[in-house]
Amino acid sequence: MRVAILRFPGTNCEFDTKYAFDKLGCDSIIVWHGEEKLPQDIDLVVVPGGFSYGDYLRSGSIARFANIMKDVTRYANSGGKVLGICNGFQILTEAGLLPGALKRNINLHFKSKYQYLRVENNNNTFLNKCSIGEILHIPIAHADGNYYIDDKGLEKLEANGQILLRYVDKEGKVDSINGSVEAIAGICNKTKNIFGLMPHPERAIESLLGSDDGVKMLQGFTS
Repeated sequence: MRVAILRFPGTNCEFDTKYAFDKLGCDSIIVWHGEEKLPQDIDLVVVPGGFSYGDYLRSGSIARFANIMKDVTRYANSGGKVLGICNGFQILTEAGLLPGALKRNINLHFKSKYQYLRVENNNNTFLNKCSIGEILHIPIAHADGNYYIDDKGLEKLEANGQILLRYVDKEGKVDSINGSVEAIAGICNKTKNIFGLMPHPERAIESLLGSDDGVKMLQGFTS
């Protein structure tokens, strides 16, 4: 499996992401934002976390205009698989590849900790190795992770099985830690080839560091 991992000025999770996919046996390559074309014969594009362009204006709002994003959009619209993590999720919403928007956390604080997540839907490539209702322990690190979508959009997400993950406590009770509508932590598009989440599965690859739940999540792409 060949994975293209994007890098913008301010990206800081590209090497963590590469390590994670390399550990899963993938052939991963980091792609600079100024490139016009994605590499040939790729199976997945990952837009990793960080602070693209210093999060000026809005998180991800400048990165969406980068040269490489034109080809990412073409790739995604032709059915190619795309995963956006944290700032990558923000970029995908700004680019219109995923519905909704990410706002400043409700308490205006940057949150960096391990967080429990509940799997809401697994009928998709990303989470097919997980069980519905399964509780995962994954790091978060964001100031603008407050997911917003209007009522009509939320109805569509629910109806189409596009809500993938929710923030919960250890017992699985919903816990909207940042103000996100319905405690949403991750979604996909209607055709289920574009995925976005605020938590960092690439930082949960080694049990020695607190959790390896990210392995099960990312393995979905390799099956």
